[in-house]
Amino acid sequence: MERSIKNLEGQMLAVIGQLHNLKDLSVGTLETLKRMDGYQKAVDQLKEDIQTDSGKKNEIGSKENSIQ
Repeated sequence: MERSIKNLEGQMLAVIGQLHNLKDLSVGTLETLKRMDGYQKAVDQLKEDIQTDSGKKNEIGSKENSIQ
């Protein structure tokens, strides 16, 4: 029993280490993207798309509620 607990502890420490590596990779990728030409334009376009999509979802939701 004690050996399996130690085994699980080792596996969890490995998972935590991989999560830290993944965080470092994602932060590095984001910082790289921020330095690319057109980054701000792409972010602004994504914001517009999200607003448009959320407006469509609200329309669909209100139509579904009126049907019931």
